[in-house]
Amino acid sequence: MPRTHWRLLHTGGLSAARNMAVDEALFNSISRGAPPVLRTYAWEPPGVSLGYAQPIDRGVNRDAIRARGYGLVRRPTGGRAIIHHHELTYSVALRTDDLSAGDSVLKSYREISRGIEAGLELLGIPARLPRKKRQAIKHKDLPSVCFAASLGGDMEVDGRKIVGSAQMRRSGVILQHGSIPFRLDEPEHVAILAGGAGAGESLSRAAVGIEDALGRKVCADEVANALVQGFIDAFGIGFEPVELTPEELADADALEREKYATNEWTLNRGRAG
Repeated sequence: MPRTHWRLLHTGGLSAARNMAVDEALFNSISRGAPPVLRTYAWEPPGVSLGYAQPIDRGVNRDAIRARGYGLVRRPTGGRAIIHHHELTYSVALRTDDLSAGDSVLKSYREISRGIEAGLELLGIPARLPRKKRQAIKHKDLPSVCFAASLGGDMEVDGRKIVGSAQMRRSGVILQHGSIPFRLDEPEHVAILAGGAGAGESLSRAAVGIEDALGRKVCADEVANALVQGFIDAFGIGFEPVELTPEELADADALEREKYATNEWTLNRGRAG
């Protein structure tokens, strides 16, 4: 039966490896019976996250990442690379039976995204899930970029992608996390994610940030607060602000040290043969 009491966690700016470790630690805590959790967070320094199976030696410029002092990490979820800069990242961890259609991947994306949709609506953005998969940019222009294509769990406004999301599932537990960009830095995307000629212009046609959609500046707190209220409105739930439990902290420490901060995970897992 869906639970109406959720935990709310905001962890501020953490490193790339730490952010992914915390997300997986929350996923693991759900397996042990913890209530659903919505987490909002930033990346300090900014970071680049790779999809679970994405080859790092295809379309990712590690020299450009290092030159900017950005972090680099591989997500436990699929999809393409995301630059986590000028954005808010969210994650939701819950059991499949906390949703009315949790056993279906596509339907669970759409159900969870009701909260995101309601939150963006509060900001004045009429974002919706696309009805079908859409390749927004020619593959040769930005082959590694998450925002180059809209998939079943992503959101669009006026035909341009505005939220990119991905899931991990195991033993009846779901982790869905994603990026809500305030603005998209086209030269940064082209430099870091090896875009071809005209890729910056293509990206601006295919994707949009909140500030461009609204025509004004936003701050992380404004977006996070709207997202929280969106989940309250969409699901009829109550939130309890919390910190990581000691068990979650210990789990995150181990995951960061043994998995997400290692070259074996980040660099080698998706390396092309």
